[in-house]
Amino acid sequence: MPPVDAPGYAPPPQPRGSALIGRSQALKVVQQEVEYAARSDAKVLITGASGVGKEVVAHLIHQRSRRRHAPMLTINCAAMPDTLLESELFGHARGSFTDAYRDKRGLFEAANSGTVFMDEVGEMSLRMQALLLRFLETGEIQRVGDERNRVNANVRVVAATNRRLPERIAAGEFREDLYYRLNVIHITIPPLRERKDDVTPLLDHFLRLFAVEHGVPLPQCSPDAIAALEAYDWPGNVRELRNIAERLTCRCPGGVIQADDLPLEVRTRSTPAESAPARVAAPVPAQALLDRILLKGESFWDVAYEPFMARDLTRDDVRHLVRVGLEQTRGNYKALVQLFNMEPQDYKRFLNFLRKYGCHMPFQRFRMAPGREIE
Repeated sequence: MPPVDAPGYAPPPQPRGSALIGRSQALKVVQQEVEYAARSDAKVLITGASGVGKEVVAHLIHQRSRRRHAPMLTINCAAMPDTLLESELFGHARGSFTDAYRDKRGLFEAANSGTVFMDEVGEMSLRMQALLLRFLETGEIQRVGDERNRVNANVRVVAATNRRLPERIAAGEFREDLYYRLNVIHITIPPLRERKDDVTPLLDHFLRLFAVEHGVPLPQCSPDAIAALEAYDWPGNVRELRNIAERLTCRCPGGVIQADDLPLEVRTRSTPAESAPARVAAPVPAQALLDRILLKGESFWDVAYEPFMARDLTRDDVRHLVRVGLEQTRGNYKALVQLFNMEPQDYKRFLNFLRKYGCHMPFQRFRMAPGREIE
């Protein structure tokens, strides 16, 4: 794989044991769609709630396709503002903006003959959607700040989103022509609550994975624990199951996992599968994040930064936290660092993070805003 010099799209590690684990009929349908997609170079749109395994499916399509010996590069479209996203996708010319000290290839150029996985494509602005549409139609790349030179790239685009794009089209937030360009092969991954037969195979897979990773004996699950896990609604989908499996591996190395060893939310929110409500996995409530920071004293880095980098939170979620915090501190970012339970030396790191990902807000608008008491 050729070296990639853009910080936003270093080739991600292959998902360990890239495979679709499970035995449900719904998963068998997804596996069949993956095989169909791998036989062609057609564009693929993968939809499903956050945490269902969209990136795993994208890797499987690439690994089984004729492009498997070329790079597969990934970018999270929700994690960066327009200016940075355009540079990451198309590259830039030296001197095109501050700190552009040299020419830089973009993701599409670096992945020539390979695959580009565009995660959270539904979060792109209309302007970026237009630029992407033009590339999909022509295959032509124009670097930011370079009006003369253009290059062509032969890249397969696999896109993913947890949004309902037809609804965003109706609201004027997503281009209909881009939707039809991307939606050649459409793979929908059902949430884990709709394929409870996959819970036990996934749990066994993750327990074995983390037993090896942490160098501990493999734990076993009691029938009561299995029943509780299969009855749980899994709002965080496979990602949540993976996290719980790692926690149990560290807590019960070589032992038997009992129902009492399961996290409180699993024990208290487990409901019979047939009575589980058919709903779309809800986003993390903003108030719950604020309560963890303001009332429970947890750090912004744990509550917001890590979930954001793991794609569990969107830029809008982080901006909401910052906005509420600035209302509390009357626009004082140094006071916001303290309010969000960070160390004083984290001030520059915090500002750099906000600016890099388009979450920084001008403090002036909050200087006259009445502060709110922290309960």
